[in-house]
This record gives sequence, structure tokens and C-alpha cells, in this order.
Amino acid sequence: MPIDPVASATFAPTTPAAGANAKKQAMDSEVFMSLLVSQLRNQDPSAPMDTNQMISQTTQLAMMEKITQMTGLSEENFHLQMRSSAAALIGNEVSYTGTDGTAARGLATAVSYSGPVPTVTIDGKSIALDLVSGVGAVPSPIS
Repeated sequence: MPIDPVASATFAPTTPAAGANAKKQAMDSEVFMSLLVSQLRNQDPSAPMDTNQMISQTTQLAMMEKITQMTGLSEENFHLQMRSSAAALIGNEVSYTGTDGTAARGLATAVSYSGPVPTVTIDGKSIALDLVSGVGAVPSPIS
């Protein structure tokens, strides 16, 4: 009797995103390898596992690991780009959406990286980078 590898898998919960109530589950390489070993141990001797199928599953594991690596690198790159963008705002006049939903403008004087989204200090108020809607040069004083 063949064993269902998905039904016998042990899933490891991943860290949920901030504010997420539902737990997520993911298959990592250790789970995948244990499934493959279970398949090999419990295969029917009169009908052994196809070598091509085993190679295909191993290839899928390698692809999954590379995609996971690429996802991590993409996220890291995105966070670095947000930090650079926030730092480039310093000294510029910035438009943003206020907490009451109205448009506002002010001079960006500082940036904080303490949270997941950088915050820009605009006229003494801490504004999340994703609320910034525009950037312009500070008007020069007329003499």
C-alpha cells in the first residue's frame, strides 16, 4: 500500500508577518528529504520508485531552495532601497498624507530606521515613508 507523502508530512510553522493572525506553514528542505526517504523506505519492492521521478523530486527541491534564497535577497534589496529613498528626502520639501487624510507639505529633516518602514521627520512630525506622496526642492529665498 503506497504512503501518501503529503499526508504524512510534518509541517513547520513560519514566523507570521506583523499583525497576521493566521499561522502559515511551509515545507522546507528537511521535510522534503524526509518525505523522499519515507517514499524510498515504504515503496513496494515489486514496483520500485521510478528513478526519473526521484530525480525530478530532487530537482524540485533544489529549485525551491534557490527560489527561497532569491525571495530573501529581493526582500533585503527592497528594504535597502526604502532606506536610501528615505535618506534622499532630507533637506527637501516633501508632500505627504497626514493622519487625518489631508495633504500636507513640509521640510524633511531626519530619517529613522527603527521600524519596518522608515519614518521621515517632516516639520517635527514623524511620517511613514509610504505616506510620502511627492518631493520637491526647497524654494530659495528671494533677495
